[in-house]
Amino acid sequence: MPQSRTPPKAQDSADLKKAGLKATLPRLKILRILEDAAEHHLTAEDVYKELISAGEEVGLATVYRVLTQFEAAGMVLRHNFEGGRAVFEINHGHHHDHMVCLECSRVFEFVDDTIEERQKRVAHKAGFLVDAHQLYMYGVCEGMRKHGKCSKK
Repeated sequence: MPQSRTPPKAQDSADLKKAGLKATLPRLKILRILEDAAEHHLTAEDVYKELISAGEEVGLATVYRVLTQFEAAGMVLRHNFEGGRAVFEINHGHHHDHMVCLECSRVFEFVDDTIEERQKRVAHKAGFLVDAHQLYMYGVCEGMRKHGKCSKK
């Protein structure tokens, strides 16, 4: 594999080891792409394209395998949005929900304390103990509706 343009951060190696994963070059490079991406929700193909454009010789199967390992270790979260596309984001340990534009495919993150409290009350009233939850809202972003362009690009 060619030398990376940006050397891996020492913290990346420590994070992998803490997750029980050996700090291999492909893992370090994929982790760096996820951490440094302007867009926080990347498909495996997005990661693969970044690697190829940086001159890295890594296969798409390796990208999928590493992302699955990261997910199993709790380092990344996988979201399966409408249309069957899986996207990955770094797990920063805080909860947030998502709005997905059906026109431009952009993912918008949001936090709403009122929604969170209402979900807790509904679960409590039903005698349900919530382990985890995800809220996805699908629609069309303001930019696509008004201008035919994504409002965040």
